[in-house]
Amino acid sequence: MSLKIKYLDGQNSSSKNTAIFLANDSKIYDFKGIFDEKINQKIQNFLKNNKKTKENKIFSLNLEFDQRLIMILLTEKNNSLHSEKLGAKFYDHLKSNSINDILVLGSNFPSVKNKIKFSEFIHGAELKAYEFSLYKSKKNEKEITLNILKRKNQIDTKAKYKLDAILKGVNFTKDLVSEPGNILHPDEYAKRLLKLKKYGLKITVYDEKKLKRLGCNALLGVGQGSIRGSYLVTMEWRGNKSNSKPLAFIGKGVCFDTGGISLKPARFMEDMTYDMAGSAVVVGLMKNFALRKAKINAVGVVGLVENMPGGNAQRPGDIVKSYSGKTIEVLNTDAEGRLVLADALSFTERKFKPSFMIDLATLTGAIVVALGSEYAGLFSNNDKLSKQIFDAGEKVEEKAWRLPLHKNYDKLMNSKNADMQNINYVGGAGSTTAAQFLQRFVINKTPWAHLDIAGMAFSKYAGALNSGGATGYGVRLLNKFVEDNYE
Repeated sequence: MSLKIKYLDGQNSSSKNTAIFLANDSKIYDFKGIFDEKINQKIQNFLKNNKKTKENKIFSLNLEFDQRLIMILLTEKNNSLHSEKLGAKFYDHLKSNSINDILVLGSNFPSVKNKIKFSEFIHGAELKAYEFSLYKSKKNEKEITLNILKRKNQIDTKAKYKLDAILKGVNFTKDLVSEPGNILHPDEYAKRLLKLKKYGLKITVYDEKKLKRLGCNALLGVGQGSIRGSYLVTMEWRGNKSNSKPLAFIGKGVCFDTGGISLKPARFMEDMTYDMAGSAVVVGLMKNFALRKAKINAVGVVGLVENMPGGNAQRPGDIVKSYSGKTIEVLNTDAEGRLVLADALSFTERKFKPSFMIDLATLTGAIVVALGSEYAGLFSNNDKLSKQIFDAGEKVEEKAWRLPLHKNYDKLMNSKNADMQNINYVGGAGSTTAAQFLQRFVINKTPWAHLDIAGMAFSKYAGALNSGGATGYGVRLLNKFVEDNYE
């Protein structure tokens, strides 16, 4: 079911259903001239019984057999996140009650002086309305239409512009994560990224020949069992005329992960289409920066591979030389994401000399054991960067929890035959040792953070701002992080 937004400036609406907003100081005269006396009396009785509330609530009054009045009760403390979540809750209410057309009295939104909040309410509804139905032969043609009656200049156009960019970035991320592996393989993914040039992004695709010349053998080793190509793609945005160092975001893009020769169990392997979610977050974030003309210099780097078994697949025990020059003994081909990121991190640091690097990856099942689907795992070599990410996550409710890195973990990743091995055979600390492995490829001590989003990128259940499936986790988090600290 899709969502359609219509903004009305004093225009009539044929909607039989109406939505109004109520604050603790709402009075009955606020609605005179909008409803007749009979309906006004119903509202007045409702206000007497339900005015005080500690949380946002939605109530429904049946006025006639086919006419409803939706009352949205707001608390005094109604911050941005509350506004978005309330908009999502409002969409759910309409959908579950089969209300497909409604007049929303935006002019009645409390605290009209804060125009941003009303825009965020609508934004929340739009986020919640996302559906991926591209491959269904019978489409759901139903549509919910919000006819929004607003006061003159009530919509903050600047805020709406930014929110629309975030929405498009999040939904693009969800689209990418939702695609099946036979459609969004590395060859197709690279082609789609080239199309982002139209938004003002500079896109550079490094194919296998270029990657071999560069010495990105850790990344190439992961994809060598697939008939598809392997790629490193960079997306550059220059929104700041100065030559300031760019902000760097790096994503793991394993388009499908069988585990390779270290084959995964068949059960739930179909979910491995979302093993490229880290890259999708970076792509959605960069699209968002370009759409909203962010006043920053930023670069997104994604490594795109497919991890398949085959006659040419990488074997357990193989040793590869990474872009950094460090050698890796591949003891388990299913610990492949860190190999992709190893080359991507060193390449990004050397080529772009960024002010910081943040990588995102569905890296370990261990992080799901530790944090479930409430927090991403956060690892960092920099306290300031870590705190900035944590604070941004709390504000948009895309939370991250910092876990330790320590030199003592290094011995668990040391190899007798190479500089390091790609798994910890001793056991324990699976997410930490994976992050410790990645840290070895931050050569010049650039501030760096790693977000393990294995428990956050995809959900079988709906969340506050998503409808289940791909969550888009990370786009809103990192956008807020950049807004608060670098713009």
